[in-house]
Amino acid sequence: MTNKTTHNTTDTDPFDLLGLAVLNLGGWLITGVGVTMWWAVLFPMISIPLALAVTAGIVTGPAAGAVVVGVSAAGMVLWRRRSPETFERWISRRARHRFLSWLRYRRRWTRLMTACHLTVTTDDRTAVPRLLDVVIGDSVDRARVRMLPGHCPADWENRTDHLAHAFGAQDCRVTITGPATVELAFRHGDSLADPIALPHIDGGLDWGKDAA
Repeated sequence: MTNKTTHNTTDTDPFDLLGLAVLNLGGWLITGVGVTMWWAVLFPMISIPLALAVTAGIVTGPAAGAVVVGVSAAGMVLWRRRSPETFERWISRRARHRFLSWLRYRRRWTRLMTACHLTVTTDDRTAVPRLLDVVIGDSVDRARVRMLPGHCPADWENRTDHLAHAFGAQDCRVTITGPATVELAFRHGDSLADPIALPHIDGGLDWGKDAA
């Protein structure tokens, strides 16, 4: 008697792999274009000069594009030196807020909500609490979240330690701010750790002389 062993092999069509790679690349390109357009809308003070530089370079030549870039860069530097408050409000602070919101919260929101057991799975479908808004502060970030049906405040209050560790914060506080809405306050630093410079008062009291 001869024992015959049958080996089942699954051959992967290289064209299928190529098609999958093309689809993934297309998805990344679409996402990148969408993010770029959104940032261009958020920061027109930067996107408009860049668009003018590209247009000048195409229509007139690379030298004209370089001139537009140089003039725009000089204008940004002058703006930063003449009015640092408005530059911070319109450029630096907004860019920092958008970047940290994505880095700390949005890019891993679903994964960390699942890790903290704050998702709800029914009929092979997983629902994730909706992140409504994020405000980045100097030491405390505040995230407003829409709770899922079936959640109660205690579900979030009992997970504060888990949330703090998951999002890399020192601690987390939970506050109910509205119907089915919870605010998560993540403390990332101590606002009192840095010394505060008090303003100089001309003609101020000489405390040493008064004490004498």
